[in-house]
Amino acid sequence: MAIDGVTASSSGSSIDNNRRTIADNFDTFLEILTTQLKHQNPLDPMDTNQFTQQLVQFTSVEQQLKTNEFLEALMLSNQTAVSTDAVTYIGKQITATGDKSQLSAGQAVWGYEAAANVANATVTIKDYLGNVVYSEKGSLPQGPGQFVWDGKGSDGNMRPDGTYSITIEGTNLNGDPVGITTATSGIVTAVDLSGDIPVLSVGATKVKLSDVSSVKVPEEKTTPADES
Repeated sequence: MAIDGVTASSSGSSIDNNRRTIADNFDTFLEILTTQLKHQNPLDPMDTNQFTQQLVQFTSVEQQLKTNEFLEALMLSNQTAVSTDAVTYIGKQITATGDKSQLSAGQAVWGYEAAANVANATVTIKDYLGNVVYSEKGSLPQGPGQFVWDGKGSDGNMRPDGTYSITIEGTNLNGDPVGITTATSGIVTAVDLSGDIPVLSVGATKVKLSDVSSVKVPEEKTTPADES
C-alpha cells in the first residue's frame, strides 16, 4: 500500500538469504575442522602443513563472509540513496521518453526533438482508446521543443481529463522525412519502490526513473485575481 505516494520495497530479503547461506557454509567448515581435531590419531597426528592449509582455508572463508557483508552494506546504501532521490521527484514536473501525457486542468504537455527543421509537421493526439481527438499541421524548428495542448478536440469540444498519446511526423522542404522523437511530461504524484528500479507515477502513466531526462519545479498558474 502506498503512503504519501511511496510504495515500500522488500529488496533486502534476497541479501539476507545470501548472508545466511554463507554463514551456514562457515559454520559447517568450523564443525568439520573441530571434529577432525577431536578424532585425530594421537600416534599419527595431523600433518603440520595440512593443518596450516586448513587454517588458511578457514581464514579465507571468514574473509569471504566479511567481504560479502561489506558489499551488501554498500548495495543497501546505494539502494537507499536511489530511493531517497526518487521520492524527491514527487510534486516535480518531469520529462521522459514516451508518447503519453496527462490532460489535467485544461493542459497536457509533451516534449519533442526534431533532427532537422520540419517544414510540414502533423501533430496527432489520441485518447486512451486510440481515437484521434485532435490534429494540427504546421512547422517545427530543429532541436528540442514542447507541445502544449489545451484539451480542446478538433471539434472544439473540451476533452475529459485522462491519459492521451501524441505522434508527430513531418518532412523537410524537399519532402524527405525528418526524425522526430517525443517525450512524456507531467507532475509526479507517486513513487513505486517495490522493483529493482523506482517507477514514477504521472497520473495513470508509469515512468521508470532511468527514463527521466529532465526535472523542474512546475510553474504556478496565475489567475486574474492573483495578478490584480
